[in-house]
Amino acid sequence: MERREHLLTGGSIGQQRQLVSLHFGAPGARKVYLQASLHAEELPGMLVLHHLRELLRTAESSGHLQGEVVLVPVANPIGLSQRVNHKPTGRFELDTAQNFNRHYPDLADAILEQARSALGPNPAENTRAVRALVGRWLDAWAPATELDAQRRTLLRLAHDADVVIDLHCDCEAVMHLYTEEPCWPAMEPLARLLGCQAVLLAQDSGGGPFDERLSGLWWQLAQRLQAEGLHHPLVQACASTTVELRGEGDVDHALARRDAAALMDYLVHVGVLGGPTPSLPDLPCAPTPLAGSQTLRSPLAGLVAFLAEPGQKVAAGEAVAEVIDPTAADASRVHRVCSSVDGVLYARVRDRYVHAGGELGKIAGAIPFRTGDLLGA
Repeated sequence: MERREHLLTGGSIGQQRQLVSLHFGAPGARKVYLQASLHAEELPGMLVLHHLRELLRTAESSGHLQGEVVLVPVANPIGLSQRVNHKPTGRFELDTAQNFNRHYPDLADAILEQARSALGPNPAENTRAVRALVGRWLDAWAPATELDAQRRTLLRLAHDADVVIDLHCDCEAVMHLYTEEPCWPAMEPLARLLGCQAVLLAQDSGGGPFDERLSGLWWQLAQRLQAEGLHHPLVQACASTTVELRGEGDVDHALARRDAAALMDYLVHVGVLGGPTPSLPDLPCAPTPLAGSQTLRSPLAGLVAFLAEPGQKVAAGEAVAEVIDPTAADASRVHRVCSSVDGVLYARVRDRYVHAGGELGKIAGAIPFRTGDLLGA
């Protein structure tokens, strides 16, 4: 294992943060990149990578690594340092109010001009050429802020990976993942191994999240070149996913060891790690479109009492929560918030008081009905 430190430029006077990456195996073959806690208050991924690190050290010392694996166990040192009134605020940067997992640069657009002349008839050579173009563009990017310096560092570490796994969690949730539709064939075995109870598929969910900028590069570049009449063969050379490791409170050794073992099986499956091919369990759910996911919201403020647990199947019209105003007249004290779709309640909030319009939970429905940016704030 090699430990590397990456200094982030653009901080305040007298302060400079660093991002740490852990490298296993050797470059040249297939590469898998994993990071945790890009939303810095989402901590289960840190513990999973803590256990995965030791498994990889053993595999590396025994000569079982057949490719390269890069771990970034703390992907957001900026957000990790942010606390307000004793509470972590690691989802948004306090200076800009930007979500740490949005606003990554459009890599397909960044290299489009050079790609027109750099690509040819050989798909493998085109893959190498695109990765080289992206690498040079990232090297030339001079970020003006510490936040963009962090984005640039993460992209430089991951831009040439065949597989990118971004470990997050929700507030209270069951295991689930998000991935782009072109990535689903590569990610379906991972969903099986992790035991995902919801799988949300989209093609460009909006907002420029980290994982989709890396996998979206390939299908977006191909589309833009084809629109100009250039039909250079491009494969989907990166499959990425955001894995939601249950809820924020699920920082547990037993769960983390189980998840790390599942990730090791997936590394064997994709050929980065030697060993017997793991058997794939049944997928506990059918994939559903992210556009079919309903975000439950309360029309009024009040105390929240949930009537359904994460992982529970609900029907359209079924009450999922009650919002209670203890000061209201008897007739309006309790408001029942009902699902509008048939599906699985895969996540819900931890707070038990909600403001009017506030989010309560998410239900994975099978029929798309939303358009535009599909991810939350």
